[in-house]
Amino acid sequence: QVQLVESGGGLVQAGGSLRLSCAASGSIFSISSLGWFRQAPGKQRELVASFSISGIGVYADSVKGRFTISRDNAKNTVYLQMNSLKLEDTAVYYCAYRRTAPWPFGSWGQGTQVTVSS
Repeated sequence: QVQLVESGGGLVQAGGSLRLSCAASGSIFSISSLGWFRQAPGKQRELVASFSISGIGVYADSVKGRFTISRDNAKNTVYLQMNSLKLEDTAVYYCAYRRTAPWPFGSWGQGTQVTVSS
């Protein structure tokens, strides 16, 4: 079993930046097995950022060039750096775990709210 705790969400104006953190504990196969999803009200949860098998960040088209996923193995933590935030980025952001790519994600954190205002 794994435990995932997100932090770093909040209210930010359009064009601003936030950095989300996901601290992982328990039986983690690899810190690279962590990824980020988001879900806006009334919309389906979508994959925002993850790591390929080779460890390279993979991004949704809507965030590519603005968001960066990174990891700190010593701290068992994955980050999502979000720059040039837009109103459409408003959502609850979730950290998720899978044993390895391309298997589906099966463990989830509690989520952290990101609200982008004009």
